[in-house]
Amino acid sequence: MRLATWNVNSARARVDRIAGWLERSDVDVVALQETKCKDAQFPAERFEALGYEVAHSGFSQWNGVALLSRVGLSDVEVGFPGMPAWAPPAPPRPDGPTGSAEGDPPPVAPAPVHEARAIGATCGGVRVWSLYVPNGRGLDDPHLAYKLEWLEALRVAGTGWLAEDPDQQIALTGDFNVAPRDEDVWDMAVFDGSTHVTDEERAAFTGLTRAGFADVVRPRHPGPGVYTFWDYQQLRFPKKQGMRIDFVLASPALEARVTGASIDRDERKGKGASDHAPVIIDVG
Repeated sequence: MRLATWNVNSARARVDRIAGWLERSDVDVVALQETKCKDAQFPAERFEALGYEVAHSGFSQWNGVALLSRVGLSDVEVGFPGMPAWAPPAPPRPDGPTGSAEGDPPPVAPAPVHEARAIGATCGGVRVWSLYVPNGRGLDDPHLAYKLEWLEALRVAGTGWLAEDPDQQIALTGDFNVAPRDEDVWDMAVFDGSTHVTDEERAAFTGLTRAGFADVVRPRHPGPGVYTFWDYQQLRFPKKQGMRIDFVLASPALEARVTGASIDRDERKGKGASDHAPVIIDVG
């Protein structure tokens, strides 16, 4: 079985490229992230015509995750147990001459937003999760705390799954928005003061591997210079200035079956490409 993960940065904008890649790559299961559409807008028919069953979770033009499988797709689950919602901070209370009158109630915090960031299903005997970890945005942004909370909740969920059945075959796949090692970015100096490389984010990622989920691509493609994402700006791709932030993390039972792995860098080339490349593993 061939299993892949790919942040496509808009499924509708790149439907032709996705379909063409599915035909060329001969993958059995692919987890997609950042589909950027509601369920009714996802181009499921195009992929079903190629023999794939489809599960998608999308609420708006942001985020969105999907699973495509031609080896079965059952027990679909949107969101993992304990997955946090994004809770925007309350707006500041106005003050000064134009502020609210004394005694006015404080501004009400917006309701938490349940984002489309995780979908799981059983495909060919493997429990596959398509995950789009929050970006974090900036070191002083509340979104970074949300990101760390999200990763910790995933660690807790994963620990629970393996405690229930250590022999479960589980793949945590997707865009983790973390570069776990210095070699996973093209120049650490450029990322000084930025998210994706902080000690806290890296510790959260390491928590997943310590829980029993192994990065099965790194041993087969060690860095430096091995990336999965290249920003559109400043010619990052032709300059080979990328980041390694897309992963397949496998439970012990699945790790034992992995026979190969690859990063399809060629799919980042050409007009209309996503800024991420597909990551693929082969399972015997």
